[in-house]
Amino acid sequence: MRAVVADDERLAREKLLILLNSEPQVQVVAECQNGKQTVSTIRNFRPDLVLLDIQMPELDGFEVLDKIPPEEMPAVVFTSAYDQYAIRAFEANALDYLLKPFDQERLHHAVERARSELRKSRESELTHRILSLLSQVRPVTIPASQYRNRLVIKVNGRVVFLDMDSIDWVEAAANYVRLNAGKESYLVRDKISSLCERLDATHFVRIHRSVIVNVRKIKELIPTNSGEYVVVLKNGKELSCSRGYRTGLREIVEQSC
Repeated sequence: MRAVVADDERLAREKLLILLNSEPQVQVVAECQNGKQTVSTIRNFRPDLVLLDIQMPELDGFEVLDKIPPEEMPAVVFTSAYDQYAIRAFEANALDYLLKPFDQERLHHAVERARSELRKSRESELTHRILSLLSQVRPVTIPASQYRNRLVIKVNGRVVFLDMDSIDWVEAAANYVRLNAGKESYLVRDKISSLCERLDATHFVRIHRSVIVNVRKIKELIPTNSGEYVVVLKNGKELSCSRGYRTGLREIVEQSC
């Protein structure tokens, strides 16, 4: 996590640098002594976190934030010797407010909050990227010798010709797989890994060890705190996409665009 320290007092900056040095995976990329320098530094370095003093020359902490557009705004932790600015700080969407003098434990708590928010932000960006790619998916013409439009299955003594496009998702059930297609559901004796090889690899992706989904049936992806996704289909069905299979989802979407 790339951080900027902004404080007009040299001793305050030095103390903060010492405390930050004990925080794992935090890199201080710049120090600032006044408001204008802080604005320039944020624009040039694009840090993940700014520890920002409120009372500074030229521009105070709040004026600094006014100069930064929302898309460039890092996580902000205010540092101040005065508590009267706390309410205004949170109204400015500050992540935390450290009242001087603060110790290592208090700083650590603020850094961890920033780390958590950064993780959520990156997950959100990834979600938007995948959804953007999904919106661009277009049909791909594949020779008949390479891909069959229908899946032939035996169900309760019947032979069913199931259109690939009608399949919403597939789930493993012991030694069987269940093919879910609209209002219909077919239980077939097969392994999910074997069935995966028979499905069109440009439109079907495995999102879990026991779940395959038709990409064209996906409505949205919802990130969770564990780094996984909830895949919401157009029919409202929610499926879990585990972290180990998330890359496969991205790849098939990119290949289809």
